[in-house]
Amino acid sequence: MEGTVFSPSLEGMQHIKSPQGEMLTKPFLEVCKLILPVIDKFGAAMTLVKSDIGGNISRLEKKYQSDTTKYNYLYNMVKEEVECKTAKGSSSCTNGLLWLTRAMDFLVELFRNLLAHPDWAMAEACTDSYGKTLKKFHGWIASSSFTVAMKLAPDRKKFMEVIAGSGEVNADMEKFCSSFSPFLEENHKFLANFGLDDMKA
Repeated sequence: MEGTVFSPSLEGMQHIKSPQGEMLTKPFLEVCKLILPVIDKFGAAMTLVKSDIGGNISRLEKKYQSDTTKYNYLYNMVKEEVECKTAKGSSSCTNGLLWLTRAMDFLVELFRNLLAHPDWAMAEACTDSYGKTLKKFHGWIASSSFTVAMKLAPDRKKFMEVIAGSGEVNADMEKFCSSFSPFLEENHKFLANFGLDDMKA
């Protein structure tokens, strides 16, 4: 593998915004998709996260493909649903974007934990980042499932070796966190403008 598992998404991030600074749908979803191979390396511990991310990407992609010009900008989907008063529906693209962003927050926090706490076991890093991100939005059932899944987290040393490839994995992980976070924050800010950032599961 050329570079680390983060290399493709780091390259993809350069194309998320238009020259005017607008968030573009296809490149944003592409970057989210490119991080799925990293999630795969977690094995069973991340099955829930992966299916959640995959489902939300598909929902947004389907909408985008229905009219690529209209939905070229990511936030057009949300604006349209706000106008139609459908944004708060559980199957809305707004809801899909919110949960996709939250799942990405969880991953960024997890990678930050791995960088900041070299002594932590993987399960500890996962549980801590879950507590800081997704947990407050999850009901009891989702929260319990998640807590059980985290116990299946892989051995940290093996995981780091697998994702390293031929590159500097810590440097790329750090770059991923610092480069991707501003996009996620922008999504939250945009959704918060419409009072849509605190929807629960």
